[in-house]
Amino acid sequence: MIYRRYVKRLLDIILSFLAILVLSPVYLVLAVLVRIKLGSPVLFHQDRPGLHGKIFPMYKFRSMTDERDENGELLPDEKRLTSFGKKLRATSLDELPELFSILKGDMSIVGPRPLLVQYLPLYSKEQSHRHDVRPGLTGWAQVNGRNTLTWAEKFRYDVEYTRQYSFRMDLKIVFMTVGNVLKHEGISPEGGETMEFFKGEE
Repeated sequence: MIYRRYVKRLLDIILSFLAILVLSPVYLVLAVLVRIKLGSPVLFHQDRPGLHGKIFPMYKFRSMTDERDENGELLPDEKRLTSFGKKLRATSLDELPELFSILKGDMSIVGPRPLLVQYLPLYSKEQSHRHDVRPGLTGWAQVNGRNTLTWAEKFRYDVEYTRQYSFRMDLKIVFMTVGNVLKHEGISPEGGETMEFFKGEE
């Protein structure tokens, strides 16, 4: 209980602050590379629901171009995702700006991944419990299959985490995340580069 109320947030603040300091040269290099290879803006911004569904701005390094068709509509994600963008995603380097969201308090190091705002009315009562905690940079679903999971499996892991999380569980998830990133596991769903949109319970 002490970990949930006080220690987890304190660790988020300390670790995210230290990580930002240590990785500041990496931020600079990535910003330059994204600017050269993908243009500006360097950061991709999108509103996401956080704790109790409260909306917050989440930032990532861009991994896709802004290519559009003859009608001015953005091309499908798989056509805008460059080889450079794939490498950013494979190494999870595109996620580094989220450390600032952790420091601010919108996110945590470990928790259910923040999804799209448009999904909020589609969740079942059970699935909506994923918002009982702050969303995370990594989570229980991410280390158990990530984008190879079905939506139902993802939400089951998310809700399971909100009910069982502890310091030991968070530490386990962090170490499993490092292993998955090094092995490039679970990055893309079977048959595509990006996850299909959630359309509600089947």
